[in-house]
Amino acid sequence: MKYLHVFAVLCATFCAATAARAENISSIVVKGNERISQGAVLNYLGIKPGGNASQAALNRGLKRLYDTGFFSDITLSTTNETLTVLLEENPSVNQVAFEGNTAIDTADLEKEITLTSRGIYTKPRVQADLKRLLDVYRRNGRYSAEIQPKIIPLSQNRVNLVYEIHEGLAAKIRKISFIGNKAFDAADLREAMSSAESRWYAFLTSSDQYDPDRLRYDQELLRKFYNANGFADFKVKSAIAELSPTRDAFYLTFTIEEGPRYEFGKIDVASSLPEKVTKFDEKTILSETGDLYNATDIDDTIDRMIAQLGDRGYAFVDIFPRLKRTPPKNEEENGTIDLTYDIKEGPRVYVERINIQGNQRTLDEVIRREFRLAEGDAYSRSKLERTEQRLNNLGFFETVAIKENQGSSPDKTDINVEVAERSTGEISLGAGFSNVDGPLADIGMRERNFLGRGQDVRARVLFSGRRQQYDLGFTEPYFLGRDIDAGIDLYKSTFELQREASFDRDTTGGRLRLGYQLSEHWRHSMRYGYDSINISNVDINASRFIRDQQGTITTSLIGQSFTFDDRDNRFNPNSGAFFNYMLDVAGLGGDNRFIRNEVQSEYYMPLAKQWTGVFFGAAGHIQGLGRDVGIDQRFFIGNQELRGFEIGGIGPRDLATNDVLGGNTYFANTLELRFPLGFSDDLGISGAAFHDIGSLFGIDGVSGAGVESDTALRASVGVGVAWNSPFGPVRVDFAFPYLKEDFDQQEVIRFNFGTRF
Repeated sequence: MKYLHVFAVLCATFCAATAARAENISSIVVKGNERISQGAVLNYLGIKPGGNASQAALNRGLKRLYDTGFFSDITLSTTNETLTVLLEENPSVNQVAFEGNTAIDTADLEKEITLTSRGIYTKPRVQADLKRLLDVYRRNGRYSAEIQPKIIPLSQNRVNLVYEIHEGLAAKIRKISFIGNKAFDAADLREAMSSAESRWYAFLTSSDQYDPDRLRYDQELLRKFYNANGFADFKVKSAIAELSPTRDAFYLTFTIEEGPRYEFGKIDVASSLPEKVTKFDEKTILSETGDLYNATDIDDTIDRMIAQLGDRGYAFVDIFPRLKRTPPKNEEENGTIDLTYDIKEGPRVYVERINIQGNQRTLDEVIRREFRLAEGDAYSRSKLERTEQRLNNLGFFETVAIKENQGSSPDKTDINVEVAERSTGEISLGAGFSNVDGPLADIGMRERNFLGRGQDVRARVLFSGRRQQYDLGFTEPYFLGRDIDAGIDLYKSTFELQREASFDRDTTGGRLRLGYQLSEHWRHSMRYGYDSINISNVDINASRFIRDQQGTITTSLIGQSFTFDDRDNRFNPNSGAFFNYMLDVAGLGGDNRFIRNEVQSEYYMPLAKQWTGVFFGAAGHIQGLGRDVGIDQRFFIGNQELRGFEIGGIGPRDLATNDVLGGNTYFANTLELRFPLGFSDDLGISGAAFHDIGSLFGIDGVSGAGVESDTALRASVGVGVAWNSPFGPVRVDFAFPYLKEDFDQQEVIRFNFGTRF
């Protein structure tokens, strides 16, 4: 009780003292404000003339004024019932500049700062921006970067803020080490990671720069690598990145626990679905008893099962792999894992709505017409995947994301399509060199999504040492609202063939096109073409069979094509096939009379990661109808079809003048193996080994001694190097003919490079 009495007395005394300090304020005077109005100051202060102002009220007003960030110093004083507010305003920022930055663009740095032009300068805001700028440099591997903010005073209480930057060198990964690895050496594990040790040749890649996010990703890659090679219990116990004292190098150390190695035991499928629904074909389940445990194969098998079940109307099935481990008896033996794919039943599902988002310019109908599903159809996973592939093949979008959400009832699903558009219009300037055309320049304008309707409009001009070409084209992919592509092409070209055949060829003409879909992968197209070809500048010493054909000849033809294409990506295929058969008949007007058949085929087979087997095949035959086939329509092959030989380097030839005459029949086949060369993926360097074989023979209207035409095979083997450089694609091939004739023209090295921007 005694202490309560003392506490009450102290409280009463404090309250009385506080009340005593409250002063009557009859007026308020604001001084020192230049940019901030007096009304704004009084509003933040929260005290009005004509009332009492306690010390607590003054403290609250002072805090509110400081919280605005407008003032660097504030003094409140009362004299004779007048409250004086003395202010010192923070300066305003006139301009923010960066000096010394070369590795990171100024625009990228400006995105990170909050204090910009016309903002109010405060030291805490500058320090916060400084921290963000340093973080940007660290994310780019420059841990030794130093940034010094510099203030330049100006009139009217303004300042310029300059960040003086010393970027330093990027901290490279000098060494990647592993502790606990027994089954694989360090080189194998480094190959499985995205990070790489710094090498002198890796100047175009950033994989040797330390990135905390990449370090976490590397742990996941190591887990996948081990899980794909039998180690189901693998763990990364720690991943440490140590920065060198000079702050220019990192040392990465991974401590791992491999665990025992397993192989598959019994593999089974458990499901409550009807047996006929879960009867998978033999290619669906990728693993067999006795195979090493492979988590990637399990995931791929589940994807295949889901795709097949989706085609049968079961969209929302859940498949869980149940693993039953039997540890090994000793270190020399493998353990076993019994695997059961547990399929949980879901309802039969139909598409309720298709929602499209992200298309700012591309019309909805352009996207919808690529769908293999319509609202009300039974859901199909494979058709949805085909839709995503078709949308990517348009080339209109950076990304295409298709997601499924539950519809208004359990048996309905909504399909949401999110696209991110890319620029489809381009003005391109190209430059390069090849040993066929010599130096070349390429100027083009193209819009592949004209007015957002998917129409393709193009114009192109190409100049080289031996060729000039002009092209105009327009394609409507959905003519009259149907899946029919219609188009027109106009062209003019000049090709100098003096080295091969002692003449120049000038071509002027046009073509009308019409095509439609026969099935998901088959397409039929028809065309009408008319052109005029002038054989000119014939050398006085040229073959008489060329001199006899000097002049202009016209061709009017109709044609058709049947095309099959199931490549995974038509721009950069890794698997799938392409086949094209073309038939042209000339004679509906014009001078030429002939029938021409030509086939082309491609097949891509993924053999391993970054290893691809490729087959190319082509063949053609042209037959005159009541008249001989002229040199303007014959086939000329070599260089591209048969590496190791010059363009027009094989086939019928006038031995007296060494002029190539072209042939009526040809075939060419290529087997190629594409593989990595051990460089970082970011460099885009790959190798190839190839075998080319083919022949060109048959000729009309040429008889007599001195003309060589035979059906002998020509063949070559070789190796090549391709580089997707920042300046454009580069390819060098070294080919060595081993089946050849004495009169053939050989070419051991074939190279080309160029760039477009």
